[in-house]
Amino acid sequence: MSFLELRKVSKRYGEGDAEVFAVRDVDLSVEAGELVAVMGPSGSGKSSLLSIAGTLEDPTSGEVFVGGALVSTMSRNEKARLRRRTIGFVFQDFNLLAGLTAAENVSLPLELDGAPAKKARVAAMTALESLDVAERASHYPDQLSGGERQRVAIARAIVGERRLLLADEPSGALDSLNGDAVMRLILSACKRGVSAVVVTHDARLGSWADRVVFIRDGQVVDQTVAPPSPESLLAGPPARR
Repeated sequence: MSFLELRKVSKRYGEGDAEVFAVRDVDLSVEAGELVAVMGPSGSGKSSLLSIAGTLEDPTSGEVFVGGALVSTMSRNEKARLRRRTIGFVFQDFNLLAGLTAAENVSLPLELDGAPAKKARVAAMTALESLDVAERASHYPDQLSGGERQRVAIARAIVGERRLLLADEPSGALDSLNGDAVMRLILSACKRGVSAVVVTHDARLGSWADRVVFIRDGQVVDQTVAPPSPESLLAGPPARR
């Protein structure tokens, strides 16, 4: 059964001659443990699709299921709880809170969900250790390198019992070496059963995925289990099978 499923999802803005579709009639499903890359040119609707999948935005039409639950039947509070407990987000600009240490940034979602501070901190340290950045736990974001900040952001996204990981250009601010390291971290989460969707314009990173979905003008135009191009296969890691 798919952990994430979008059925005929559309998102439009404006009316009449000013009507614009960010996403149009998209069908997408992601199995538990599957890594799906969404690729397409700038303005093609990739980020809008990710926001809808993560319940940050409501579709104009269509249905979204997360863990078998229909999102449109949820209240605002229920969707917020779903995001805190089940969905992890990784952003290109990290979105770490400057006034909190690495450990505090990672434990924050658990504490907001009511977890005792001590228990949340233990879970945060476990997540940081799994990403080899535990020794930086007491450092603030501006004391970390770009690669370290991204590792902390991923730790925050997977802490607790997260089942769905959504990443928007997670390596956009990193060099190729650190970009590959980020994809390895996401892949390791998938091996633990986490479902992941990564939005990227980089064919090299797309070659890490189990499946690549191509989107243009808000519509899915193709998908493949092969790397997007022979060049990306040569440049990227071996395909996971």
